[in-house]
Amino acid sequence: MTTRRQFLAGAAVMAAGVAATAIPAKAEVPQFAGVIFTEAQPGYWAGKEKTHAPQVTVEGMTATVLTPHGMSDKHFIVRHTIVAADGSVIGAQAFMPADSPLSTITLPGKGTYYATSFCNLHDLWVTEFSV
Repeated sequence: MTTRRQFLAGAAVMAAGVAATAIPAKAEVPQFAGVIFTEAQPGYWAGKEKTHAPQVTVEGMTATVLTPHGMSDKHFIVRHTIVAADGSVIGAQAFMPADSPLSTITLPGKGTYYATSFCNLHDLWVTEFSV
């Protein structure tokens, strides 16, 4: 039997793979409006981009992903995932409501990547970055 947490984690990974293969270079995703959100295209979640779009900093080959989002039992960030431009999942971190939505993932090399942040209420958010 699949739990809700397993379902959400699987859905986030699947959506991240789709996002990585379908998002044009500037993360403009009009064909995914209402499904995948970015800071530039928050869709009907306009006003929530500052607390939902993942913020990425890179030092060397280590990417740190932060979603500056409050965490409570009813509203929290479920998962961060980093996906390479070819759609391969580089790393992921799942969160519980008591956790801080901060993850650190080692990148395999230079290139374009997509960091995702999945909120249990406000869907999947993507930030493109390059190393």
